[in-house]
Amino acid sequence: MPQTLVRKNPTAFKTLPLFVEASPEGLSYQSVGRALNFGEVLRRRRPIEVGNPTRFASELANLGVSVRLTLRWQGRAFWVLVRQQREDRGDVVLKLISGYVPAHELNLPLLTAVQEIAEECLLETAEGWLAGRFGDTWLPTPYDSSLDYLETEHFHLSPLTGAARPVRCGSQPLVERPRAYVHLPTASLQLVYDMCLEVPERATQLSLYHVDERLEKGQLVARLDRERPDLYLIPLHQGEPENELLQLRAGRLAPVGTGDLWLSESFARADGWLVRDERIHWNDWWAAKPTANTRRG
Repeated sequence: MPQTLVRKNPTAFKTLPLFVEASPEGLSYQSVGRALNFGEVLRRRRPIEVGNPTRFASELANLGVSVRLTLRWQGRAFWVLVRQQREDRGDVVLKLISGYVPAHELNLPLLTAVQEIAEECLLETAEGWLAGRFGDTWLPTPYDSSLDYLETEHFHLSPLTGAARPVRCGSQPLVERPRAYVHLPTASLQLVYDMCLEVPERATQLSLYHVDERLEKGQLVARLDRERPDLYLIPLHQGEPENELLQLRAGRLAPVGTGDLWLSESFARADGWLVRDERIHWNDWWAAKPTANTRRG
């Protein structure tokens, strides 16, 4: 039976709509209007049109953040994907770890990205659950009232190479240089950080679990379901993704079929700063021969 880890009041979440200006040299955003709660944001996430994919100015519903997380474990490297049933879009996809950026972090969305890793990607060992550090800073342990986090071992989170084109909040460049795209079907600006998670060598019988919040009877509820870990790995060879999908349970990798899998729009082709697709089938994504450097520009 799934274990309830935490309950939240969704009305506590507030964010702000954005005004975005893009050119071939870079992209900047700033907040406009009043703060919105979660329900108001969803109602504003409706399709928009942009004529020029490299130079435009537009008002958008919200700022989202994702992490292309590279897991390093036992000398191997993997991209981390999570499964999500998207009720607002009526589909199920594998996607990057991601979330909405709250109003108070619009100028430093890296904080949201790190928080999302702590909330969505759970690492269990034979001894207990791993907390993490980003540089000298401890990541939050959002489920410490329900899970036993180890004090003797932790994982290390670090940034990888950033995007070539700068992204700014107002006139301030964002640290760690995330990739940015405007998702036209949801009228949102999405930032993608490239990061690495190093698992300590002494961590044994590692299992990975995804925990996501769902709206239930007016509350956001996060549950851990050991029967459906919902966290997946794409193995990398010399930095390049392989045509394979795996899950890690008790230190053992098991293959997962990809015939019926769809990936979120962050894997789809970008046109300038724009992404027009809602999702892309695994086979179509693989046929495009993605590389470790794909869409870092």
